[in-house]
Amino acid sequence: MKSAQAWRFQILPAPRQRGQLRKPTWIIVLVSLVSLFLVCAYVYPPQNSAACYVFSSHGCKGMPSWLPPTPARELTDQEIASRVVIRDILNMPPAISTTPKIAFLFLTPGALPFEKLWDKFFQGHEGRFSVYVHASKDKPVHFSRFFINREIRSSSVVWGKISMVDAERRLVAHALKDPGNQHFVLLSDSCIPLRDFDFVYNYLMYTNVSFVDCFEDPGPHGSGRYSENMLPEVEKKDFRKGAQWFTMKRQHAVITMADNLYYSKFRDYCRPGMEKGRNCYSDEHYLPTFFYMLDPAGIANWSVTHVDWSEGKWHPKSYKAQDVTLELMRNITSISDSVHVTSDEKKEVQITPCLWNGNERPCYLFARKFLPETLDNLILLFSNYTTSI
Repeated sequence: MKSAQAWRFQILPAPRQRGQLRKPTWIIVLVSLVSLFLVCAYVYPPQNSAACYVFSSHGCKGMPSWLPPTPARELTDQEIASRVVIRDILNMPPAISTTPKIAFLFLTPGALPFEKLWDKFFQGHEGRFSVYVHASKDKPVHFSRFFINREIRSSSVVWGKISMVDAERRLVAHALKDPGNQHFVLLSDSCIPLRDFDFVYNYLMYTNVSFVDCFEDPGPHGSGRYSENMLPEVEKKDFRKGAQWFTMKRQHAVITMADNLYYSKFRDYCRPGMEKGRNCYSDEHYLPTFFYMLDPAGIANWSVTHVDWSEGKWHPKSYKAQDVTLELMRNITSISDSVHVTSDEKKEVQITPCLWNGNERPCYLFARKFLPETLDNLILLFSNYTTSI
């Protein structure tokens, strides 16, 4: 009996140690600390590269791959109404015209110094184009029959202010009254044609995009001009920059006329002399941002009007008479890459090939800024530089 009792005593389970009792507690504490650490990293993401590599071997760029996506913002009633209208316009089949025309929209303070050159460009192509002139200061005296009686009602235009965008919209609105106008080109008084009419016509008519310049500039002259007063409709991540000299297909021209919601944001909160000494120029930001948000695949992201910013000044290079040579014109017409430079400390150069229907083509159909003194040289060289491929 004693041996049996001893045997039963030996197989009884040993009492648990205090350390074993606490082991699950330590696991829970450890898991809680790790979870808290990850939640903090999501809410307050690391800003330096060393910290980023703690979470991802790809650094900060790799973090979005494992972080949950930001929930989509609920649109306001105005946004829903605006986007429904814009979507339906973009989905409508293009208007059928027996002879579709290009509308050339000239934005000028007064005289058109290159009217004789444009007359040479238009000759023999009547019925395939129309001309509209917005002269904001003085009524111009015309020398070409293509420009006579083509002025529209005009208002004062101040550089850098919303009145510049208003003038552009006024030109587009008048041109839209003619259902034959299927593509719209904005030009200044210092613009010249780089190609013959047929080349320009085919380039614009036989592609399904608008040539609106658009790129992201994180520097002070890009996103630095953004105002949070544009929220919620315009977020900083969508704020874009580009040259004002566009060409647009008719559907895009119509939606710019239909828009008031996004236009009003730039009218009210993108102007010179804003808070903290910031300057914003709506003609450089409204259309690039508008199309990036609402139809990014419908624009080419470069302008077909060449401008030389190589001097690094507030205004582009102005070409003088001695600058205009056949070599210069052929150099401009042979450019096949679009170049953007950011305004931050990095001065990042963004080079993109100009693709026309998927094929690399020369980028530019027009150019500026040419001084009036260049007219004679341009007329003399016109037939040579416009036909060179």
